[in-house]
Amino acid sequence: MSRPFSTLALVLLSGLSALSATQRQIAFERGAAIWIANADGTSPKKIAKGSAPDLSPDGRRIAFHTDTSTSKDVIRQIAVVDVATKRVTVFKEQIPSENCQRAVWSPDGTRILFNIWSNNDWDLAMINADGTGFRYVKKATPKGNSFWSACWAPDGQSIYAQNLSDFCQLGLDGTEIKKWAIGTIFAKGGLSSDTNFSVSPNGKKLALDVEMTEEETDLPDWNGPPPSIWIFDLESETATRLTKKKVGAWHPCWLTNDTVLYCTQMHGEKAPTIYRRTVAQDQPTRILPDANNPSVSH
Repeated sequence: MSRPFSTLALVLLSGLSALSATQRQIAFERGAAIWIANADGTSPKKIAKGSAPDLSPDGRRIAFHTDTSTSKDVIRQIAVVDVATKRVTVFKEQIPSENCQRAVWSPDGTRILFNIWSNNDWDLAMINADGTGFRYVKKATPKGNSFWSACWAPDGQSIYAQNLSDFCQLGLDGTEIKKWAIGTIFAKGGLSSDTNFSVSPNGKKLALDVEMTEEETDLPDWNGPPPSIWIFDLESETATRLTKKKVGAWHPCWLTNDTVLYCTQMHGEKAPTIYRRTVAQDQPTRILPDANNPSVSH
C-alpha cells in the first residue's frame, strides 16, 4: 500500500517543483517605469514609475529608487512596491539623504542595501524592509573613494562592492574580508560606477560587466569603452569572459548557478534587450525586448 502513496507523493512534489519554476519572475526597466514578467519573458506588466528594480527573493515586492529631480536638485529616494497591489512606499523621512539609488534586497528579504550620497561621496547604507533601522555599512574613506556595484553574498552575511580600483568582500559592519585589484584581474578592462555585480546562488562565482578599454563595439550611439560580461571564480580567483568582442553587454544577473541574464542591443533592435544564456553554451536566447536592468526572484 505504501508504494502507490510514495509514487503519488513524488508526482505531487514534481508538479510543485515545476510550478515553482514557472512562477519565477523578472523585474526590469522599460522606459521610465518598472515592469515584471515571467522568467521566460511572457506576461509582462507595468508596476510602477522608477529605476533600478530589484525583485525580492519571494517575488512579492520590488525595491527601486524614485526620481523627482528638478532643474536645481537631484532627488532620488529608495522605495518598495507591492507587486500584487502596486502600492508604493517611499522611504523619505527614514533616510538622511534625498539622493539614494540601487536598492538591493538581502537574501532573506528583510533588509535593503543601497548607495547614499553623503558629504559629497557615495557611501553604502542599509535599511530594514519596513523602513526602520537605517545605518551606514561602508563610508567612502578616504575622501573620493566611493563604493559601487554592491550586491549580497547568498548567505546574507557579507556583501561585494568596488571602488573603481579594487573590488572587495565586506562584512556587514564594513570590515574588509577580501580584496582583489581590478587591474590585475582585468588587464585591458576596468570598472565604472555603472558596473553591476551578481553572485551566483551557490556563492561560488561573481558575474560582472567590465569596460574593455582597448576595444570598440558596433552598438548604436554608444560612447566610451564597450562593456562585456565576465565570470570571476571566487575560489580559484580567475576570470573568464562570457560575451564576445564587439558585442556590448551589461548588467548580468544569475538565473541559476549556470545561467545568466544580461542586456545587449543587437543589429536591428531599437532598444536594449534582455538575453539568457548558460555559461557553457555560446548561443544566447532573446527573452525581453525593450528591457534593461533585470533582477530575478529566488
